[in-house]
Amino acid sequence: MNISANAPIAAAHEITIGAEIQAVWDALTQIDRWPEWNTDIPNAHLAGPLAVNTVFHWETAGLAIASTIGELIPEQRIGWSGDSGGVLGIHVWTLWRTPDGTRVRTEESWEGELPGPIEAVQAALDASLVRWLAALKLRAEPVAR
Repeated sequence: MNISANAPIAAAHEITIGAEIQAVWDALTQIDRWPEWNTDIPNAHLAGPLAVNTVFHWETAGLAIASTIGELIPEQRIGWSGDSGGVLGIHVWTLWRTPDGTRVRTEESWEGELPGPIEAVQAALDASLVRWLAALKLRAEPVAR
């Protein structure tokens, strides 16, 4: 699964997380628990097992979204797509081990009825992904003792 190459809005960001890949994967894929650590997501509910074609319902930026998991390779990749307000979003996460822990890349594209000028929508998506990665890092990294 890949983001749309022709979408007018697309973003990709990466971060290194000082944690084992399993801890990062667990935080990312325990969808019902996203609101515990990502303040941009007040509600999230996986309506079945974590599997391709399973739907999850979530909210972000005041939008209610139903997303469908389209790719799932444990501890490596998860991708989903969903439509909200006439915007089709495709979001893909890729994880790999590094000497410093886990590298995480997130990519997302939007196309359709964009909710504002392209520059503003692009900036909002970029900021959202950067915040999500930072929150994932805080959630997955072990607490220094």
